[in-house]
Amino acid sequence: MLKKLFGRNKDNKLKENEVRVVLPEEKFGVLKWNENGLPCVAVLNTGLKNFEHKGVFSWHLTLTIQFKDLIDNGMPSQQERDVVDPFCDKLDIDSQAGGNALFLIRETWNESRTMIWRVYDPEVAHSHLQSILKQHQYPREFDYRMEQDQEWEQASWYFQQLENQTESNPLTP
Repeated sequence: MLKKLFGRNKDNKLKENEVRVVLPEEKFGVLKWNENGLPCVAVLNTGLKNFEHKGVFSWHLTLTIQFKDLIDNGMPSQQERDVVDPFCDKLDIDSQAGGNALFLIRETWNESRTMIWRVYDPEVAHSHLQSILKQHQYPREFDYRMEQDQEWEQASWYFQQLENQTESNPLTP
């Protein structure tokens, strides 16, 4: 079904209630701001800002990992990043497998790393995360939540920060 929906079989005719979705190219911008006196650094997939088929990815998946080894201002040490980053990278690759999710943002703030995806089929994402938890395949404790958000209201705040930062300072490539 995912292959049909996401255009793997481009020569096949679509049925009346189907739509072909071309996944946007990932483009990244770095956002920086302060919240509650602590710095936040985030990497935003700016390629989703004008994505035409947002309604197809109507689920907002937020996953938060708590850091253990910290330096100043609640930021992780290099050793902590060496532990957490490979897990986050694999999680991102696995979450996007088969076109089920689109990476939105990764932010580091207040002793934690938060990753957000826009999801097509919440059961696929939930099943994958439950498998990771059940098999203890994670270097640090994490939690996640998934909420339906047809209009991408939860994602809009990040795109607004993108516009605000671009107006005052161009994004770091």
